[in-house]
Amino acid sequence: MDFDWIGVTFNLTKLPPKDIEESFEDPFSIKLLPDEDGDSSETRYYNFGKSLGGRAIFAVFWTDGKRYRVIFARDMSNGEHDFFERTKAVEA
Repeated sequence: MDFDWIGVTFNLTKLPPKDIEESFEDPFSIKLLPDEDGDSSETRYYNFGKSLGGRAIFAVFWTDGKRYRVIFARDMSNGEHDFFERTKAVEA
C-alpha cells in the first residue's frame, strides 16, 4: 500500500503514520464504504484496524486504487472497538 501523507490536517504526533498504515494491513481490518450519493472520485471510506502494537484505530480515507490518503484518524471509541472485535470473531 502506498500512503500519501502530504498536507495531513490532523495531528500525526499523537497517532504516528506507521500505526495508521499497520491498521490498514491488519488481516482483520474492516473497510466500509458510506451509503451516499455523489461523485465517486470524492468518496470517503472508513477503516477499522489494529496496529502491530495492538492500537485500535479508526480512519477515514480516500483511494484511487493505488494510493491511500488518510483524511482523519483517531483511536477507536469503545463502541467501535466492540464492533470490530465482534466482526473479527464472526470471521475467524
